[in-house]
Amino acid sequence: MRKLYRSSRDKVFAGVCGGLGDYFGVDPTLLRLIWAALALFSFGTFLILYVIAAVIIPYEGNLP
Repeated sequence: MRKLYRSSRDKVFAGVCGGLGDYFGVDPTLLRLIWAALALFSFGTFLILYVIAAVIIPYEGNLP
């Protein structure tokens, strides 16, 4: 069973895109570019969503 987590190995800020990339099997760099573009064009809404995701998604080192 796969679990969504924030990556401790592939992170730039909080590891959200690294964890999402591992979960969906997508390159985290592509996710970071898409997330940055959405944050710019949505006037910061996706930036707020990133912070919320960083708080909600558990850190990889804290998983059982």
